[in-house]
Amino acid sequence: MKTKAVRLYGKQDIRLEEFDLPPRKDDEILARVVSDSLCMSSYKAVTQGADHKRVPNDIAENPVMIGHEFCGEILEVGPKWRHQFTPGQKFSIQPALNYKGTLDAPGYSYPHIGGNATHIIIPNEVMEMGCLLPYEGEDFFGGSLAEPLSCVIGSYHAMYHTTPGSYVHHMGIQEGGNMAILAGVGPMGLAAIDYIIHCDRRPNTLVVTDIDDARLALAAIRLSPAEAAKNGVTLTYLNTAKVTDPVAALMELTDGTGYDDVLVFAPVVALVEQADQILGKDGCLNFFAGPSDPSFTARMNFYNVHYASTHIVGTSGGNTDDLVEALDMLGKGLLNPANLITHIGGLDSVVDATLNLPNIPGGKKLVYNEVTMPLTAIADFEKLGETDPFFKELHTITEKTGGLWSAEAEQYLLAELVGK
Repeated sequence: MKTKAVRLYGKQDIRLEEFDLPPRKDDEILARVVSDSLCMSSYKAVTQGADHKRVPNDIAENPVMIGHEFCGEILEVGPKWRHQFTPGQKFSIQPALNYKGTLDAPGYSYPHIGGNATHIIIPNEVMEMGCLLPYEGEDFFGGSLAEPLSCVIGSYHAMYHTTPGSYVHHMGIQEGGNMAILAGVGPMGLAAIDYIIHCDRRPNTLVVTDIDDARLALAAIRLSPAEAAKNGVTLTYLNTAKVTDPVAALMELTDGTGYDDVLVFAPVVALVEQADQILGKDGCLNFFAGPSDPSFTARMNFYNVHYASTHIVGTSGGNTDDLVEALDMLGKGLLNPANLITHIGGLDSVVDATLNLPNIPGGKKLVYNEVTMPLTAIADFEKLGETDPFFKELHTITEKTGGLWSAEAEQYLLAELVGK
């Protein structure tokens, strides 16, 4: 079977190509990929090439498919897996396989499986590790966004707190405590807010910071303090660029006691040090933002480490349990992945978009592999619709959901563009 896919050949060298997939083996699954959301991790892999820990050394001769936040439909199932999977099933994938201790992952390491492709061969190890997961949503984009959602879910599960007088650590955030999410209104920050106000273990106080009024205002609309209050969380959005002393302003919102849990969503030295300064007793700092600079460092108050039991963790992706939780919450309508999406495009837009991802404003860029369409901001649908009936209808549909992407918008796009 032929496939179209974006493949990585070397640093900054990705190409959209059409080629034949090999015959499916008895322990493999053939599938079509409908949607993929572009991730900064793919940008890092593309810029680092074979120097990336997950990318093989021989990509110049054996290129790999990129993209790891994808959702699709199973087409053929090899005999080994017919007891568990059937053609027609929608699926999502946990790319962090941890197979036999390797870092190999779909979207980084394999020639025939990745999110930026029309058709893929899912290798045996994905199923062996329980990483091929059914998706029950009416759309495909929710299955794509389940992977980034699992990353923030994992960050919360990785937090921990100590027990006075013992060496027992309790995993998870401090329920009913104070939490801050710094630089928290980017796409992953929005996912973190959505999860923590709708999951079963919540803080009483949640403060989310940024330095951009427009982004903060949009976040307050999509994930409002009123919605948080329904779930017992007092949510405050704070522009730290507009206060003289950000640390003092943040501490004031906890009556001076500090924060039990602080998540940092941007690799900025000043932000990490700010997070350290607002930790309360037994406070846990999660450095979520992955820096590109391997020498990235920041100061930490070790007096507080010793006397106040403050501590730090870092997470880089979720595990399969986190993805299962994300899919379950999506299926129950507890999370809205559309909050993260700001741009829509086709497979033809992936090369340029991935190479320039840090310079494209907004949140998640969602790609539909079976269509040809330039990467387009949802906010631009209205203007484009003045001359193009396709975008006019997309604007009409997304206007119903306050400018958010939706299952109806996806169905219209696929009906209009697939095969054209």
